[in-house]
Order: sequence, then structure tokens, then C-alpha cells
Amino acid sequence: MESVQATKQRFGIIGNDPKLNRAIEKAIQVAPTDISVLVTGESGVGKESIPKIIHSLSHRKHGKYIAVNCGAIPEGTIDSELFGHEKGAFTGATSTRSGYFEVADRGTIFLDEVGELPLTTQVRLLRVLENGEFIKVGSSKVQKTDVRIVAATNVNMFEAIKKERFREDLYYRLSTVEILLPPLREREQDIHLLFRKFASDFATKYKMPTIRLDEDAAHLLKKYHWSGNIRQLRNIAEQISVLEQNRTISASTIRGYLPNIGSNLPAIISSDKKDSDFSNEREILYKVLFDMKNDLNDLKKLTMELMQSGNSQQVQKENEGLIRKIYRDDKEEEEIPFEESVNSTTELLQIASSDTEAVKKEDDKYHFAEEIEEEETLSLHDKELELIKKSLERHRGKRKAAAEELGISERTLYRKIKQYDL
Repeated sequence: MESVQATKQRFGIIGNDPKLNRAIEKAIQVAPTDISVLVTGESGVGKESIPKIIHSLSHRKHGKYIAVNCGAIPEGTIDSELFGHEKGAFTGATSTRSGYFEVADRGTIFLDEVGELPLTTQVRLLRVLENGEFIKVGSSKVQKTDVRIVAATNVNMFEAIKKERFREDLYYRLSTVEILLPPLREREQDIHLLFRKFASDFATKYKMPTIRLDEDAAHLLKKYHWSGNIRQLRNIAEQISVLEQNRTISASTIRGYLPNIGSNLPAIISSDKKDSDFSNEREILYKVLFDMKNDLNDLKKLTMELMQSGNSQQVQKENEGLIRKIYRDDKEEEEIPFEESVNSTTELLQIASSDTEAVKKEDDKYHFAEEIEEEETLSLHDKELELIKKSLERHRGKRKAAAEELGISERTLYRKIKQYDL
């Protein structure tokens, strides 16, 4: 069995990261078999190297090796590309055509970006994996093929399965062995090695001196996020090789070529977070308004008792806590002594005591207005309770759906349910 180091030299793979070495080791181990392999990893990590290793070290190395980018073929023609078609099968099919699975018989097919395959094509591919059979587009004849399939994707397959964009049974057929290639940011010690290799290649290609990084520039490259992975690093190396006159590159020069160097990646705020923040703010505002309403009701109650009672001392004694609350100093967040609050209410009590007759004359009118307001308050209370009940019944007790319909947060609805003992 070929060693990992020899394989890396043979295929021009740079780096000594343990995760990279483990991925290559797995490729070497599965190569002599015919089992399907799924290569996973972010875009730009070099997934195309693994199927080449597997094919070259397998008993199929003398057969065809065909790489197919599934994401680059239009949905309407991908079945024809993979499985072939008969003459007249569709508009433009002027002759019979052999597909990749027929041409690569006894060889290897690399399906890159397999997560982009249409569902109808996934069904056909599953049949090939299960029994080696396929049917050309426009034909009814079943054909056999002996092909080793290696697939690759940067898609989160479990998320795609959950959203019904990828068949679960096909995933498990493809991923008999799964090989994960690490992103470049997790291969910190390999970054400078790769950059030097690219710089050397471009110096030869463009016939110019090789660029070199100073210590600070090399450190900056190692700490950068590299969202585009090796492909992005290669692009940066080529730009600098062509554009910079000074062949010793400093950190300040590197910064000019690295996008979003301040934050490594653009800040992305998810819609869920926005909605959550809005709900929290709305809930706080609702609480403030609710507390204000309670304070006004308390003040009305105290005023009413002062107007109806001629005994101001008794009212003060019975409502000591309420008077303290009303005359609190909000700026200092401290309550003033009760004696001062009593003095502060003296004028209000004197007005109520001295003008009792005038109050009595207007009493009926005041009570009438108060009753109307109480009825309105009760009416709003009942209406809110009724709306919550109806919404919960309509959604069969599902609080999230009911909260969305009512235009309040789920937490607020939960508090209302407890408040009304629903």
C-alpha cells in the first residue's frame, strides 16, 4: 500500500495537517475496493484530489476516469449527459448519444457537487448504485454498467435531506465511506507552505522573481479566515505576484488584498435574530405601558378615596404604600420618607376636604364617567381574553402559531395564558 507521503508527492498535495493526512489515508485504504465514497468539505478545499487518488490506486486505473460537475449542467439535459439518449428523444436529439455511465464502464465517475442533482436524476442514480442498471432517455431498454462512483459536495446533506432536496436512501448509498477535507483555516501551519508553492508556480509561469512574505505578513495569512479556502489563497498569491513591484511582501501590503480584514467575514444578521430583537423590544414597551396604566389606575383610586372621604389621615394611613410609590423620585431611584410624601399630598387632601359640596354636586357625573371607563376597560380585557382563546382554539393549542396570528411574542402569549389562567 502506498504511503501517505508518497501519495501527496505524486499528486502535488501540500501540507502536513493531521486531518488532511487522515483523509488521504482513508482514500488509500478504500481505493482497492469498489465501495462508493462521498467526499465532503467546504468549497475550495481541494476535494477533486481524493477521487483521483482513489481511481489511480484501484484496479480500475486503466479504465476511464470522468469528472462531472453536476451543478454546471442544466436540469433539462443532465439525464442525457449521464445516461445518454436515443435519436428523437427530445428536440435537438438528432442522433443516439452515449452517456457518461456507458462510456466509463469499468472505470470511475466523479460526481462533483452531487447535492445539486435534481430529484428525478437522483432516482436514476440510485438504481445505478443498487444494481448497475440504467435506461437512456427516450429508450425502454435496460443497460448494465460497471462503474465506481466517487461523489463530492459542499452542501450540508442532512439539511438537504430535511428540506427534501436530497434523497436519504441515495445519501446512504453514496456515503458508504465518507472522507472529510478540513477547511484551510484549520490547517494553520500549511497556509504559508501553500502560499510559497503558489508563488513559485506563478513566478515560473510569468517569468518573474518569486515573491516572499516577511514575518508579519506570514502571521497575518495564518490568522485570516479564508472563507474561499485554497482557491482563495491561490488567487491572492497570483494577484500579488503580478501586481507588486517589491518582491518582499509586508503585512500592510497583504491587507490590501484580503477582503474584510477587520472582521475576517462580513457580519450577517439572521432574520430570526432581527425578529427576536423586535419581539423583545415590543415586549418591553408593552410592559412599560402596562405599568403606566396600573399607576394611573392607582392614582385615580387614591384621588377618588380622597374626594369621598373627609378623613385625610385615615386615607393616608390606609394608602401609605401607594403614596410612597406615587411620590418616588425616579432620578435617584429612591423612595422619599413617608412623612414628606404625606406633606406632599396635603394640598390634594385640603382641596378634597374644603370642596366636598362641589364634589357631591358633580358626583353623579363623575361616577357616570368612571363607570363608562370601567366598562371600556373590562370590555378590552374581555376582548383580549376572547381573542387569545379563539386563536389558541384555531391553532389547537400551538402557542407559536397563535402568537404570530395575534402579533405578539410567544413569551408574551405565555404570560397572558398564565395571567388569565387559561
